[in-house]
Amino acid sequence: MIIKSAALETVCGITSKLPQTIYPEVAFAGKSNVGKSSLINTLMNRKSLARTSSQPGKTQTINFYNINSQIYLVDLPGYGYAKVPQSEKEKWGKMIERYLHTSSQLKAVFLLIDIRHEPGANDKTMYEWICANGYEPIILATKLDKIKRSQVQKQQKILREGLELRPGTKLIPFSSQTGQGREEVWHLIEELCFSQGNSSEEMAE
Repeated sequence: MIIKSAALETVCGITSKLPQTIYPEVAFAGKSNVGKSSLINTLMNRKSLARTSSQPGKTQTINFYNINSQIYLVDLPGYGYAKVPQSEKEKWGKMIERYLHTSSQLKAVFLLIDIRHEPGANDKTMYEWICANGYEPIILATKLDKIKRSQVQKQQKILREGLELRPGTKLIPFSSQTGQGREEVWHLIEELCFSQGNSSEEMAE
């Protein structure tokens, strides 16, 4: 997808009313330090529209990025950061659940997992939780550039087994540094959101 315009359009906090959008939405969930903001910036071809931070747990809102006035990339709050009070974690969880339950335009949920490590308890919980809310999450194995090419298949197997992925679940290795996986993710997004005959040319900027 060629990105003509990308803008942070709506920021929703714990008490905010979620927007009723007219374009398809795809959401991104992941642990606080998994590289979610970097991945979203890579998809948007922007360096810093999605704010990255050296402090995990910074994303405490649901952020809606309008792409080409055709689609929204939705950045969900990061989870699993130990220094965030339990009460805050519970509020974020309720906020994410409210979004998953009420969005009429949500077409897909991407779950980001660090390809270098075995999935943690929070990752497993989030995977099952997304499934329980009626979605089949697509796994994005981030930080691909941090491992050797010879390790990729082994690490993918560790993620599949660690998360106990359901048969047929898509897993895409991704690197925000090299851009590897970007075109595959966009192709999948277009397929999921514009499956009624919209060509990539019609979506292009």
